[in-house]
Order: sequence, then C-alpha cells, then structure tokens
Amino acid sequence: MSIPAFGVGTFRLQGQVAIDSVRNALDVGYRAIDTAQIYENEADVGQAIAESGVARDDLFITTKIWVPNYAKDKLVPSLKESLAKLRTSFVDLTLIHWPAPDNGVSVDEFMTALADAKQQGLTRQIGISNFPIAETRAAIAAVGREEIATNQIELSPYLQNRQLTAFLKEQGIPVTSYMTLAYGKVLKDPVIGQIARRHNATPAQVTLAWALQLGYAVIPSSTKRENLASNQLAQQLRLDDEDMAQITALERNGREVSPQGLAAAWD
Repeated sequence: MSIPAFGVGTFRLQGQVAIDSVRNALDVGYRAIDTAQIYENEADVGQAIAESGVARDDLFITTKIWVPNYAKDKLVPSLKESLAKLRTSFVDLTLIHWPAPDNGVSVDEFMTALADAKQQGLTRQIGISNFPIAETRAAIAAVGREEIATNQIELSPYLQNRQLTAFLKEQGIPVTSYMTLAYGKVLKDPVIGQIARRHNATPAQVTLAWALQLGYAVIPSSTKRENLASNQLAQQLRLDDEDMAQITALERNGREVSPQGLAAAWD
C-alpha cells in the first residue's frame, strides 16, 4: 500500500469549522483526510464524512495516537475510541504523533503496540510523525522499515530538513510534509511570489508543487472552499529547475513547532 500525495489537514479546526472544511474538501474532490486524537476533532471529521455521502472505500483517513495513549495497554483502546468518533471500523493510516522521549514509554513499546493495532485490522498502515533520525532508527528496529508507511514532519521552503529527508529516502520511508506553507509566512515571500507570477499561479500552489516535486505528500488545510479547490491545482503545476533552485535557497531553519518534552533532538 502507499499513501496519497495530496490530502487535507484539520489541525486547529474544531466543531462546525472542522465539519465545513472537511465537507467542502470532499465536495471539491479531496479523498485523503488527516486528523489526530489531540486535535479533538475526530468526531467532527466523522460527521462530515458521514454526511458527505462519499463511500468509505474511496477515502484515506489518517489519525495519530496522542502521548498518554502510547503504553501497550492504552494504545489499541484509544484507537478504538478514535474509530468510534470517526464512524469507521478502521483507518487507513495511524501515526505516533511525537517521539515524546520523556514520556516513559519506549519507541519499541509503542511501535510494537501500533503494529498490533494493524494486525487487529484497526488500521491498514502505520507510521510515525515528527521523528528525527535516531528515533526513526529505533522505530525501524522495532517493526522493520517496510512497516513504516511515512514519517510526517514539518517541512517548508523555510525548513527543508535535508539531513532527515535524505535519511528517509535512503531507508525508503515516504515523507509527508505538514505546515508546508509555514503558517502562511511563505505566501508573502517575494521569491515565491515572483515564481507564482511567472506561472500564473498562487504562492500556495507554487509551494505545494515544490514539495510534491520533491516527492513529498502534502496535507494543507483551509477553512475556505475556494482555497481548498485552488490548492489542489498544485498537482498540475510543474516548476522548472531554476524555480526549484530558487526555493531551495530559501532555507533558514525556520521551525514553527517544537514542543518541549514531545520533540526529540532535531538533526
């Protein structure tokens, strides 16, 4: 199995806003939806899917296990709760949300528990999120690299994570980029703006096309139907070598998210 290259994220969306965003996304053609236990919107996502009329077999649903549920006796029950909220008997992908090295649960324990969830048919694929190289190695040691469907990491023109992405490529583990637009900061970047004008595209389309051309999956979110539709067009946009080089030069180690206690030491 593999993961879709383009999906919709739901981080920071709750209640009716989350329902409307997912419903609009499904309406304009998205079929991959990314949520997480900590987003507290799995029930909203489940409602939007149920009301959309889109067949479950046509969807790819991802959720993420939150830190208090990492222990082997808690992970599977927590995932079953997520499934109830999402109104489905399985998800397509379940990730460990953060390595949380101070949590007292080893990588081996939570990855083994996650693999058990897969064996029980609760999730079709498993993976990791926000894992640097050392923790990814530990996850590989626990379950085997062929079991890790993706490492979902913060990645944007301002944070290109070259060491980690090179390692993941070498291991054959696909990358999912989140916060690809760096909280909207790259949308105001003059270089991105210039490339967008050249291609008669939006800065968001250019940024998403850049990530797609590097082989990463993307999961941009929006509360606006027109932006959801517009973002999808990034899949048809082809940037040339000069465009890609100009975006590569924007690297500034501009990390937006690194929660203390949850993040491990970055590469």
